[in-house]
Amino acid sequence: MNTGFKGFLAIIFVLTMSISVFAADTIKLGVAGAHSGDLASYGIPTVRAAQFVVDEYNKNGGIDGKKIELLVEDDECKPEKAVNAATKLMSQGVDVVVGHICSGATKAALSIYLSQMIPVISPSATNPALTQSGDYPNFFRTIAPDDAQARLEVDFAVEELGLKNIAVIHDKGDYGKGLAQFAKKFIEETEGVNVALFEGVTPGALDYSAIVQKIKNSNADGVIFGGYHPEASKIVTQMRKKEMNIPFISDDGVKDETFIKVAGKYAEGVYATGPKDVSSNPLAKEAEKKHMEKYGEQSGAFYLNGYAAAQAILNAIDNADSTDPQKVMQAMRTNYVETPLGKIKFDEKGDAIGVGFSVYQVQNGEYVELNY
Repeated sequence: MNTGFKGFLAIIFVLTMSISVFAADTIKLGVAGAHSGDLASYGIPTVRAAQFVVDEYNKNGGIDGKKIELLVEDDECKPEKAVNAATKLMSQGVDVVVGHICSGATKAALSIYLSQMIPVISPSATNPALTQSGDYPNFFRTIAPDDAQARLEVDFAVEELGLKNIAVIHDKGDYGKGLAQFAKKFIEETEGVNVALFEGVTPGALDYSAIVQKIKNSNADGVIFGGYHPEASKIVTQMRKKEMNIPFISDDGVKDETFIKVAGKYAEGVYATGPKDVSSNPLAKEAEKKHMEKYGEQSGAFYLNGYAAAQAILNAIDNADSTDPQKVMQAMRTNYVETPLGKIKFDEKGDAIGVGFSVYQVQNGEYVELNY
């Protein structure tokens, strides 16, 4: 087969692909994350947020005359299920994806989307390497990365709480361990402050008395935990029952109402970092109002980040007048969009410009943002 004929076939293939993209009846927006299991409270709010955004677009005629179709897949925050979810979305011809929710699941799924450079935007996957490694040029997020979160946690522990001997615990996952490693690094770089203990725990265990005893034996004056609420609630409960009342500081994987419900009275006083409170933003108020009117309850974790993610990626398609991945990604990096999080766009790595973290504390059964 001669080179000229190969070139002719290549042109035909490109034209065919272009025709199929623009001839599609709908723009397909995938939403993937934990919609069942222990971490469903993190994923369901994003599905609801994306549906609200899609409904608003479709009510106004869609984008360039095309309606937006929502494709929803559950991964339970498990990497192997995330791969299956991503594969299924790809088989359905998804154009862009909002998700996944957990960093480990997101990383696993990105290997699938990368094959066709499908743009993916997560409201909650905070592992720094997802953007900073350069391995996933098609990935964006509407939340700040864990190195920023860990920096805030350590600064708060040292400057505000005066801690000197900190135990750093994690759940061995991409998210929890990654954050803990940054916390450990920042503690070691801080004069006069020590890492009393650095150790992982097994997710899903019924009893964490062994790690609680190690924390006690280390003479730690505080704990920084990297991971999610199921493990944190058990560890805190067992610490408090042993009258270990040292500060417990965690992350946005624990800043969730479910943690408070499970830990009950033992949640009181716990600190956790999470996305900044943007409740005064008019767009945030409107998004929260929609949720309350439809579901009769507060929106939950990452709802506004999910709302912003759906807005950002659909706005990029609108600005690009195309679902071509390269054009969509370029639009995300060059066009600001007004969201419940504020006016944002994305840097070359995929991180959102204009978002950050705050420190919260459980007070009288709810998380309250602290002035720090």
